[in-house]
Amino acid sequence: MKQTALLLIDLQQEYATEGLLPLENIDETSSKAAQLLAFARHHNYLVIHIHHVNRQAKASYFKPDSIGVKVIQGVEPKGSEAVIIKHRPNAFVETDLQTRLSKHGITNLVIAGAMSHMCIEASTRAAVDIGLQCTVIENACTTRELEFNGVTVPAKQVHAASMAALAFAYAEVVPYEQYISAVD
Repeated sequence: MKQTALLLIDLQQEYATEGLLPLENIDETSSKAAQLLAFARHHNYLVIHIHHVNRQAKASYFKPDSIGVKVIQGVEPKGSEAVIIKHRPNAFVETDLQTRLSKHGITNLVIAGAMSHMCIEASTRAAVDIGLQCTVIENACTTRELEFNGVTVPAKQVHAASMAALAFAYAEVVPYEQYISAVD
């Protein structure tokens, strides 16, 4: 029997419209993540919230005890849901995430959050590398535009490239609506 967990990654104020690293469509993404969270709770998934906190008090982003590390409204942890603090893009590095998943017999992860090209990709790839089956809810993930060698890549394209890479060899990548229709 498959055991499923939901990982909500870095849905924090730093990425909100008024944050220091605002992401494209963060309000819509957070709303979709809230729907996914309600669905997971209803279906008794193990829910784990992953939050980024920078180790350096003088850091530019995700400063300890700053407003930026607070959770976006609507996706707050509830009851006994675990909150894991990470300091790197990969939610498995220097955390007890793998131990928690193993303890609960988790074989499948549903993943949503931010940023598509960083923590979502890193954590999904790591999960697959340790033998977990992953589903990424693409419309409950988001990112921002990037610049490289003088070329600006729009957020929509960054997101699409990340989702395409994950779908190629790592995860099932689907919108929320398709995911819930397949589960119900």
